[in-house]
Amino acid sequence: MAEPFYITTAISYPNGKPHIGHAYEAIAADVIARFQRQMGREVRFQTGTDEHGLKMAQKARDLGITPAQLASEMSQHFIDMCDGLNVSYDVFLRTTEPRHHTASQALWQRMEANGDLYLDRYEGWYSVRDEAYYDESELVAGEEGEKLSPQGTPVEWTVEESWFFRLSAYQDKLIALLETPGFLRPESRRNEMLAFVKAGLRDLSVSRTSFDWGVKVPGSDNHVMYVWVDALTNYLTGLGFPDETGDYSKFWPADLHLIGKDIVRFHTIYWPAFLMSAGLPVPAQVFGHGFLLNRGQKESKSLGNVTDPMALAGQFGVDALRYFLMREVAFGQDGSYSPEAIVTRCNAELANSFGNLAQRSLSMIFKNLDGKLADFTPAEVDIALLNDVKDVCSVQLPRSFAALEFSDGLDAWMRVIFACNQYVDEQAPWTLKKTDPERMRAVLQTLFMAVRDLAIAIRPVTPQAADKLLDQMGIPGDQRRFSDLSDSEWFERLSTSGFELAQPVGVFPRLELPAEDA
Repeated sequence: MAEPFYITTAISYPNGKPHIGHAYEAIAADVIARFQRQMGREVRFQTGTDEHGLKMAQKARDLGITPAQLASEMSQHFIDMCDGLNVSYDVFLRTTEPRHHTASQALWQRMEANGDLYLDRYEGWYSVRDEAYYDESELVAGEEGEKLSPQGTPVEWTVEESWFFRLSAYQDKLIALLETPGFLRPESRRNEMLAFVKAGLRDLSVSRTSFDWGVKVPGSDNHVMYVWVDALTNYLTGLGFPDETGDYSKFWPADLHLIGKDIVRFHTIYWPAFLMSAGLPVPAQVFGHGFLLNRGQKESKSLGNVTDPMALAGQFGVDALRYFLMREVAFGQDGSYSPEAIVTRCNAELANSFGNLAQRSLSMIFKNLDGKLADFTPAEVDIALLNDVKDVCSVQLPRSFAALEFSDGLDAWMRVIFACNQYVDEQAPWTLKKTDPERMRAVLQTLFMAVRDLAIAIRPVTPQAADKLLDQMGIPGDQRRFSDLSDSEWFERLSTSGFELAQPVGVFPRLELPAEDA
């Protein structure tokens, strides 16, 4: 029976349209989900939108519409982005759904039953933009001397009645959790969070009375839950919680919460503490990825450098954008992108290297062998190349992808493509056509076998192009998993099935810089 794997992205705050950071996280999560499916796991992949909170209420008021109207209109942009980027989510969860209110209230009641919630008065600094509370010691001075959050966002002094969660009671358990190898990656984020917890935890204000756009607190209808209590619960809602049978029993705890580095505190301190209080298992791993910078600068509306990810996908193609983002940036660190970098990387690697290898190999088979495959005896040099390809595609790349080291895995994939292109030049099948047609056949069919393995390996990153290539090569749709790379009889089955390769069509076109960027 397939081993289950549950991956989530952070749910996006839909007070504006999606930006490149949303796309980066959605694509990375999709690559992981597709990779795990290709490894034979039963994957549950959840994303969605976080629609409550003061920020949404204020934005709706400014626009003269209701928060519910704003939430519906803006959430659709995030659904369209995921669909447009070929993100294969199983659940798109909106926190305004009735089932989510039910799940959030059930979690609240379990924390209350455990004695971890009490009513008091909150006085302190709050950032509407971050939807986060800050201690005086965490604030920084702005240009005009005003107080700002550590993220540089404005804070305001807030006084209201509030329910509090006994976060301080979980300090030792949270330290033990953060010291568990693999729970929080990368290591730099783990060290930050450990330092934060060891400095001492204060109880957390978990309800608001100054607005009503949120999940009602059970038994206190004038209170709505602090948006992060409700937002984090989405990971349970999508599995049917509070029903602990079915999907919940199969997939919880999550194997991976994939999030941005700016919300690691909520996911590795508050969320585990809520779960511990409710008597529920904590997630296996949280990974806080870095930011994507526009030519080295953080995107902001004031700088006028905010990029619509769908415009990039329209310019360069979805697969090219996905490949660039996974290849260019060491996952976990900040990275930079620009149209020039996308064109340079994708032309050098996808179009000129792999695309060219596939196109010229298949074209020569079509032209010189009438598109027909036949039994052949490989020479030592052929076997050596195929062994190198096999090692990269079935061992090195999967090992790197399992560790979320995408750029390393793709680096190994590129190295073996260079080896294949070198093999073509050295064997010179166009010369063998005149001098040794049988040797030419062996060389071309060796290349066919290599291209098949390379296409299967890259499927999680460039699913449409890889499948288009494999379709042309007659590789059945149910024989494209990593385990199929160890199948030694596939070529014989294909060559004796009557398959004939048609005129091949390139799947990785060369990219051009838009005129305004050239």
